[in-house]
Amino acid sequence: MLIKDSTKNLFELADSIAKEFISNNLSNYQGLRNYDYGPDKRDNTSCLSPFITHRLILEQELINKSLDSYSFSKVEKFIQEICWRTYWKGWLELRPAVWEDFISERAERYDELAYEKAIEGNTGIDCFDFWVYELKEENYLHNHTRMWFASIWIFTLGLPWQLGAEFFMKYLLDGDAASNTLSWRWVAGIQTKGKHYIARPSNISKFTDGRFHPVGLSTLAEPLNEEKEFLKEPLSLTSNETKKNNTLVMFENDLWLKGREDLYKSYEKIYLILLTNAERKIELDDKVLAFKRKALSDAKMYLDNSSLESPEKLKQHNSFDVVYPSVGENLDYLKKIQNINNTAIDFITREEDIFCWEFSNKGFFNFKKNIPDILKKFSY
Repeated sequence: MLIKDSTKNLFELADSIAKEFISNNLSNYQGLRNYDYGPDKRDNTSCLSPFITHRLILEQELINKSLDSYSFSKVEKFIQEICWRTYWKGWLELRPAVWEDFISERAERYDELAYEKAIEGNTGIDCFDFWVYELKEENYLHNHTRMWFASIWIFTLGLPWQLGAEFFMKYLLDGDAASNTLSWRWVAGIQTKGKHYIARPSNISKFTDGRFHPVGLSTLAEPLNEEKEFLKEPLSLTSNETKKNNTLVMFENDLWLKGREDLYKSYEKIYLILLTNAERKIELDDKVLAFKRKALSDAKMYLDNSSLESPEKLKQHNSFDVVYPSVGENLDYLKKIQNINNTAIDFITREEDIFCWEFSNKGFFNFKKNIPDILKKFSY
């Protein structure tokens, strides 16, 4: 696993990894970030995405730490990469039907033998088969490798992108509904219509430092087509950190505590909830569930009024507050509870999220040009 020592407090581990990366490797990030040297040599990237996904460190906190040591121009690329996750989340918040379509529809027609070979790493494509092993063993892949992997999956192996997205969600420690789903759609050519990503042998060879020389890749494939149109919806959320109920619910994908200590202490009870595979539509690997469980357990150490609870516990309450979990399986579960029990749910949201998501209405270029204003507003 990427997280070698599961006994360490994950909040402290995230802070330690961030400090080490910023001190020793951030200055070389822009020039080296696209290279995948293999799972034993990751110091050219931060490897913080599993922590960011669960907000064991907040995006804005990581940006702040970076700017404490370097000028904006020096770390602009790193900041942009952090902001991609914020952008993807906002984009999906404005178009939740994209997630609903992905999670509700399953590919019915595909080459089942090709699929089995793909997920077992028996395709005969050296790099791809290695990455399957790495994904299952480490629960992580380099970001550049994820693009190559998805391209080979879709355009060389001819498999549905949805199955690939599910495969990633199952095994990635940093898998989340927005980044994962929308990145696969982008590679396929349906996120930015007509613009797909083709994995080329020369590019793979160069940026894996000659570790792989794949043959037989399809480099002339056309982008996929999608007939459905997903219109942007108004953002229904507003910034809110006001307690309305005596019980607070927190899922594993937003555990950042800093700045909310008084708010969280004001609740009579905080339920820390992890959905099991029985409550999910996409099954997660045992190691991924273990990481999420560990994150919740570590959060509990800082919250005297908290307890680890089964999702069934929520059915016993007519109302509660929830740290907003964003579009994805946790929010889907809340909606299910709400519909069955007519539960009144009030969301605790972050001002930073609401502000940033408004810039996710178009492509990332629009978001990127607003990054200086985002940093200025929140005094980074």
